[in-house]
Amino acid sequence: MVTSAPFDNWWHRAYGLDVKILSPPHVLLILGLLAIRFGAVVLILGEMSRAEGLLRRKLQALLLYTFTFLLGIAVGIFREYTFTDSMHSALFYLLLSILVPLFLAAIIQVSDFRWAATAVTGIFTTLNLMFLWLLPLFPAEPKLGPVYSHVTHFVPPPFPLLIIAPAIALDLLRPNFQNWSRWRRSLAFGAVFLGVFLAVQWPFADFLQSPASRNWVFGTQYFPFFVPLTDEWVRNVFSQVESSALQFWSRMGLALTIAMLSARAGLSLGEWMGRIRR
Repeated sequence: MVTSAPFDNWWHRAYGLDVKILSPPHVLLILGLLAIRFGAVVLILGEMSRAEGLLRRKLQALLLYTFTFLLGIAVGIFREYTFTDSMHSALFYLLLSILVPLFLAAIIQVSDFRWAATAVTGIFTTLNLMFLWLLPLFPAEPKLGPVYSHVTHFVPPPFPLLIIAPAIALDLLRPNFQNWSRWRRSLAFGAVFLGVFLAVQWPFADFLQSPASRNWVFGTQYFPFFVPLTDEWVRNVFSQVESSALQFWSRMGLALTIAMLSARAGLSLGEWMGRIRR
């Protein structure tokens, strides 16, 4: 994380200012964030291995809270491709299938709490809603260009993605999966995640593009000052990301495969975490 700061300064001096997430310095920063947050999870699991009663329950709650920030990276790293205008593209679902099922499967595997995935995504949703509802209350103005729209208050992140829906489904089905083989569980986890997420997020995207969502609750009227007014996101138009129906369904099939493989990696990660002792 510390190394990424001077690297980022050099990058901007060499190539100019940008607001991209996936630049090399930012990727280095993200790796640092992952290492620190994963390290915190390992420390908590080490303490849990010898804790009992009330202390174990407190550590369990702390584990769920800390996992929320791993999930935040899984969603935030692809932020540029997950705005409202991309929600009717297969690429949107493919990118979110890379890491989100991994962390959901891992917390389900390692946590004693019956509703672990729901709790993690619930905290994630609550924190994002707090950003959405509180940040616009405070005055702010742009300090560097380009400035395409007049901004007088902090611009919050968009309304949180509905990943809580597949998390609830996974927790509901958890007892049925308990005695299945790892690969069978992985296939089911991946299919449930992508199927439920697609079923709720796709129609919700239609609502977010409508005038009915442009209020303080859903916040679709907020846009960063550096986004041109001609951008499809600002114009509330869905981007044509895939060039054909064949490409769309090919990517959706790939998204399903990736979700299943991600869930398999998450189950293995959760099993490894469960063996941590101190």
